[in-house]
Amino acid sequence: MILRDEQDAAAIGAKLAALLQSGDVVTLEGPLGVGKTTLVRFVLHALGHEGQVPSPSFALVQPYDRLDPPVLHADLYRLVDPEELLEIGLEDDPRAIQLVEWPDRAGEGAFSRALALRLAFEPDGETRRLTWSVPLAWEGRWP
Repeated sequence: MILRDEQDAAAIGAKLAALLQSGDVVTLEGPLGVGKTTLVRFVLHALGHEGQVPSPSFALVQPYDRLDPPVLHADLYRLVDPEELLEIGLEDDPRAIQLVEWPDRAGEGAFSRALALRLAFEPDGETRRLTWSVPLAWEGRWP
């Protein structure tokens, strides 16, 4: 799927938000600057979050506890050792929806039940290509 602009990204974010259920995990992969956090921002706004959506690069996890179910936005780019994943609290609330950037830093198989979204730059540098892998739990829900 091609995302031509932020309007397309907002539409995908709203579509994803409408499908999310308690305990869901969505991973977002792609190079720096491709729009992973932007897509998360659109998902969170569609879920009802009205404030800023900072990149959780330094905190690793940004909780959105006022949403129901709560949402955890994680950026694992700075994760040094997959063992650190146990310390950042992603699994503390089984109801929480997890939106995880840079999931590969957690080691192979860490998010095997996740809807895996991949963003890539198109040759023009402006548009993005969105692809995905759908796990069993998401079959029939996405796309």
